[in-house]
Amino acid sequence: MKIVFASTPGQVEKVEELVQYFYSNVLPLYFTDEDIMEFEKYKVLRTTKEQFEKFDTLGDAFRVITSLQTIISILESRNLSERYSPLFHKNAKILSEFGIYFPFQFNQFHDGFPDQQQVDYISMYSKAANSLLV
Repeated sequence: MKIVFASTPGQVEKVEELVQYFYSNVLPLYFTDEDIMEFEKYKVLRTTKEQFEKFDTLGDAFRVITSLQTIISILESRNLSERYSPLFHKNAKILSEFGIYFPFQFNQFHDGFPDQQQVDYISMYSKAANSLLV
């Protein structure tokens, strides 16, 4: 007999939170708003109830969360080098095994925006630096 523990609603929320973070903090570093709109159109990293059922055990949910966190960490690193490529691809494969559409290749990020263009570019997907309370 084997005992498995079901994933929790908190883990589902964490996956959704990481996807939102990826869209608002990571993608604007490498892609234009038009590109990101296309990603939304094609449901990149979007999860459905059926996909959540694919990682219904505690271990599976942790694998998805860890894969997203690893990819985010790699892409946010200041010195994005080729040595991260195998780790990136391993975690992208894990996401696809669970039915999460992640069509990116490492070189798409490695060859991202030049540094100066990143400084001057403001994306509508980025979180606001401040907010006004009325």
